[in-house]
Amino acid sequence: TFSFTDPAVSMDLLRAVLQPSINEEIRGVFNKYMKFFQKAAINVRDNVGEEVDPEQLIQETCRSCLEQAKLLFSDGKKVVPRLPHEQAVPKRARQIDEELNRRGSPVPKKRKGRPPGQSLLNDRGVSGMAAWKLKVSEPVRRDGPKWDPSRLTETTTFVLGSRANKALGMGGTRGRLYIKHPHLFKYAADPQDKHWLAEQQHMRATGGKMAYLLIEEDIRDLAASDDYRDSVDLRLEELKPFVPPAWMTEKMQKHME
Repeated sequence: TFSFTDPAVSMDLLRAVLQPSINEEIRGVFNKYMKFFQKAAINVRDNVGEEVDPEQLIQETCRSCLEQAKLLFSDGKKVVPRLPHEQAVPKRARQIDEELNRRGSPVPKKRKGRPPGQSLLNDRGVSGMAAWKLKVSEPVRRDGPKWDPSRLTETTTFVLGSRANKALGMGGTRGRLYIKHPHLFKYAADPQDKHWLAEQQHMRATGGKMAYLLIEEDIRDLAASDDYRDSVDLRLEELKPFVPPAWMTEKMQKHME
């Protein structure tokens, strides 16, 4: 039984009181570096494929930053596990990383030939990023009427995320649909799903690339909304909807749940 004289309880009560203020300041820190994460996510999407979800990459990167920041308060025994790709980082690079951690400075050293403030990443597709700037502390909600499993039946039609982007006039800013409308139901196809989609010629074989499925009705509702109905870029013929097999629909229902 804990009491208010218990040191751990007393400290945690103080933490709980201060947590909202701490969260707000942490959000401010992440917002300061968000432009780098955004540029990197767009660069990855352009290099890997249009079904990469920049929002998801940024959220995962922010969570990883918070995990690594725990090292600042390490007692010397508990070490945050490194990701698999970090195991092979050369010793010199790890020394630099540890030195930056000790200094408390996450700013990389400048490199010759680069003007101040310019990212080391590819800048393609960054224009317009401000229109969907992310808030670190507000993860995507996966609930509400769009995520009701009873919506899905054996006759529900779906469209590929890449086609939905083109249909709504976002072909040049791939992935923007998921950022602009984060409450839409979307399902990431697994290898079995992608094999069926490729067999049925709904998509090309994509290897490790992401492929999202969205409900056709949701996209048509968006197309009829004030934001899109008068757009000259609407291309609803690009949707090419299809009915997935029952086993795939069941997986999507479980994903909704």
